[in-house]
Amino acid sequence: MDSPRKRTSTAQPRAPADHAERFRRVRDAHQSETAEDYVEIIAELIGEKGEARLVDLAECFGVTKATVNNTIQRLQRDGFVTSEPYRAIFLTDKGRKLAAASRERHLVVRDLLISLGIDPETAEADAEGIEHHVSKTTLEAFRRHLAKQRRPRD
Repeated sequence: MDSPRKRTSTAQPRAPADHAERFRRVRDAHQSETAEDYVEIIAELIGEKGEARLVDLAECFGVTKATVNNTIQRLQRDGFVTSEPYRAIFLTDKGRKLAAASRERHLVVRDLLISLGIDPETAEADAEGIEHHVSKTTLEAFRRHLAKQRRPRD
């Protein structure tokens, strides 16, 4: 039997085009996730070790060297990295820009989660997934919120 209560949701039904746009954004985010993760880790490895090697990437991501090799080939095709067989992997200018933007977005999301009381380890892990799906508008709101929190209180 149906409850006599009426739904009090204020949400308006979404038009099919709105749904399609939202799902398109998610699909686009999924497609760029791997590239963003790889260039971010390559930049970290270069900063820590002076180079990024296939074996290091396979270890970082917990995948086979063949998987990393296939991904590196796609990143080369898309202009994010350069590499020679049996040599280190290097970021192009385009790859460095993507790595810096990805890292900055990750840090903003992580810092927001920490500001909400999430422990740093959980915030770091959760930020890894959220960072790829947050819109520019939302990310800017996160930045504004964090800036307000960082201002000294009078």
